[in-house]
Amino acid sequence: MPSPSAGTGGHGIDPDDLPDGLAVADESGRVICFNAAASRITAIPKDAALGRPLETALPLEDLEGRRWWSLTDPYGGLAIRAGQPERNLLLPGGREVLVSARYVRHEPTGPVRRVVVCLRGTEARRRTERSHAELIATVAHELRSPLTSVKGFTATLLAKWERFTDDQKKLMLETVDADASRITRLIAELLDISRIDSGRLEVRRQPVDVPTAVGRHVQAHISNGQPPDRFLVRVQQPLPDLWADPDKIDQVLGNLLENAVRHGAGTVTIEVGTALTKTGDNPAKGTAVTVSDEGAGIPEESLGRVFTRFWRGSKRGGTGLGLYIVKGIVEAHGGSITVGRGPGGGAEFRFILPVGAPAYLK
Repeated sequence: MPSPSAGTGGHGIDPDDLPDGLAVADESGRVICFNAAASRITAIPKDAALGRPLETALPLEDLEGRRWWSLTDPYGGLAIRAGQPERNLLLPGGREVLVSARYVRHEPTGPVRRVVVCLRGTEARRRTERSHAELIATVAHELRSPLTSVKGFTATLLAKWERFTDDQKKLMLETVDADASRITRLIAELLDISRIDSGRLEVRRQPVDVPTAVGRHVQAHISNGQPPDRFLVRVQQPLPDLWADPDKIDQVLGNLLENAVRHGAGTVTIEVGTALTKTGDNPAKGTAVTVSDEGAGIPEESLGRVFTRFWRGSKRGGTGLGLYIVKGIVEAHGGSITVGRGPGGGAEFRFILPVGAPAYLK
């Protein structure tokens, strides 16, 4: 019987070292390679597959119950076919696998000499689908309340405008405006998540004065009723020039301070200073920002999930998307962000951004 390493092209690669399942059938249609990952994914022992016809070693069916190898006919079909794209198929017993195939020919339209089949489990795709479903459910839930409010108040005003005093009308319109702003923020979060997930988050670098930006956010919280002594800002001078996207840095600072004020307690300390960051193999100067509070902090078992979607430190509002976006923004700048316990016992978030100017200015 041929060696299980046949089908690797004699390059000395052990098929069992491959992360995905690999099955290879020769020109007669018999399986000559069935690696360990293929056995794990399909629950078919290697010895039960090697030497058998492909259609019996891998008795795949599509979701409509049709026998896959009879349907695709790799050896007897059109001579111009190169393979089959990945799709979800079923093994006996209902086990789902993701299958793609490549038809190897010595000449462009010659007979098939090898059928190379790649097998993958569906767990990762299922996790992605669950994540998307959770995102849709979260969005629907978050949109329902403000949209109901907007619809209710506008319908009431249109139907009974003359019955309300100016103060009542103003209160209703202020509520509508606040709910519309909430919807706008949620849509902006969704767009950011889409760009982060697809690697399309654009960073428009400009000089950024981080201490001034921090002061602006602190003043906004004070204007909204927080006592001035709730905040302590420390700035280490001199700071290197930072080139970053000012709007996105504002978004990061706003989210971290909002979390500290809403979910933390005591004094919120914001420290801005220098730190070493690694650019390639060489350490370089970076700007570090630390935001900490004196609340209960984040439980040790939750630290690894803080920057994932839908994580909420408490039940006091929020979509659970903000810190996921913060991490995406920081990493899009080439920086890093960490979370831990601060000196006052509360949560401490620290992000470091490289300070280098854009390439076109160097």
